[in-house]
Amino acid sequence: MNKHWKLAAVVGAAALVLTGCTTATQQPSASQDPAGSEGPVAAESLGRIEIIAPANPGSGWDQTARALGGALEATELADSVTVTNVPGASGTVALAQIAGNPGRDGVLMASGLAMMSGVLTNDTGVSLDDVTPIARLIGEAEVIVVPADSEFESVDDLLAAIAENPAGVPIAGGSAGSADHVFLGLLAEQYDISPSDLNYVPYSGGGEATTALLGNQVSAGISGIGEFRQQIEAGELRGLLLSTAEPIEGLDIPTVTDIGHADLEFANWRSVMAPGDLDDELRQQYVDVITEVAASDEWAELLETNDWADLFMAGDEFGEWLTTENTRVEGVLSQLGLVVQ
Repeated sequence: MNKHWKLAAVVGAAALVLTGCTTATQQPSASQDPAGSEGPVAAESLGRIEIIAPANPGSGWDQTARALGGALEATELADSVTVTNVPGASGTVALAQIAGNPGRDGVLMASGLAMMSGVLTNDTGVSLDDVTPIARLIGEAEVIVVPADSEFESVDDLLAAIAENPAGVPIAGGSAGSADHVFLGLLAEQYDISPSDLNYVPYSGGGEATTALLGNQVSAGISGIGEFRQQIEAGELRGLLLSTAEPIEGLDIPTVTDIGHADLEFANWRSVMAPGDLDDELRQQYVDVITEVAASDEWAELLETNDWADLFMAGDEFGEWLTTENTRVEGVLSQLGLVVQ
């Protein structure tokens, strides 16, 4: 059994802390027997559903959307699920598309920290207030990698080279202001490097970043574990640092604790949203279905396989948490010079 890393904070150094985390096994279905004697009632299947992945295939959002779709089908809580990739602008292209169809039935969207950051750093004209929060699902640790034949043997080597010549060390990651960018900026600050000096090269999906790494177009890359794990295990990429305080089974990569910065423990949370102005009954059905999926054996196996932390939170509780989280994220991005408050 794989021992999942435990999440203490999203960004300890910047006080971006996840609070009120609830595991799927602790969260009952919202649908209850009226008499209260028979326990939870099975959620009603969604039928045919489309899930928007707001980034290219191979990205963390794509992986999350496809995992959720597979679990919905496996638990028979959806008859069929189609995943549609709508990349661009830290997920805000997809956000605008969903926000432009208020009340629409049969569509959900993967979301998360990167989209929240994208709204704050881009003049999008839309925000997460324009969609309906359904549930927070998972947290994924970040990993910094280099090509297998790289001259950098440790993250200290990499940061020393950046300190000497920032422009000469391009680093591939997600969109500007994404979780990748935020964690790299926080790490740079610990090495007395201004985040604004980083030669950060944004890509809209993990597949593009991997191609750039394997083609030696960049010196290093940063992303969620899932986007680079296959190449790490194949020996094509070499991990220099995990954003976890504890090791992850199967990955022989130093943690933030190993480098003396345990307060940098970090996770990129991901969630699921629906269009705004939903009928109350439909919104509750979505919450019930996702809650039931999150409590399933199928979902537990996906958490295990992908090294995802279980951060499940649904409905009104999730909506209230989003408001608090947005304030915290805006503060962190302001400290990194990525947004002006």
